[in-house]
Amino acid sequence: MKLAEALILRADCQKRFEQLKARLLRSAKVQEGEDPAENPAELLVELEHVSNQLVDLIKRINTTNSNTLFANDQTISDVLAERDVLVLKRSAYNDLASTAALRQDRFTRSEVKYISTINVAETQKRADELAKNYRELDARIQEVNWQTELVN
Repeated sequence: MKLAEALILRADCQKRFEQLKARLLRSAKVQEGEDPAENPAELLVELEHVSNQLVDLIKRINTTNSNTLFANDQTISDVLAERDVLVLKRSAYNDLASTAALRQDRFTRSEVKYISTINVAETQKRADELAKNYRELDARIQEVNWQTELVN
């Protein structure tokens, strides 16, 4: 199985776990004399099965990411950390540019006037540059994921 396939399967397991949890919660309590819509014991067995499958996938994905070279002597894990920080930085620059660009209309001269303390255009340009870097890095990661075999 390719790493990319394992990542898709992991996402499916996570969704399945959340669905089972919601179904369990709906069946956890019923009015006296009523039966639950689904058998909680059966749902718990299925939840345990999905949990075990998820743990196995996560371990194998993490091992594969830690042992697979990406580029420049970096592993996939290293590059994923860089990608995660790119998202944080892009968000910070984008939010900063948006906040600084807000204009306030003044209706009288006695109202407080606010001015931007940063160069909005440069800040937005940096946010756009970070977004581009993220997209390019993510595309390269996806390419490697489809070429890499998952560790057993």
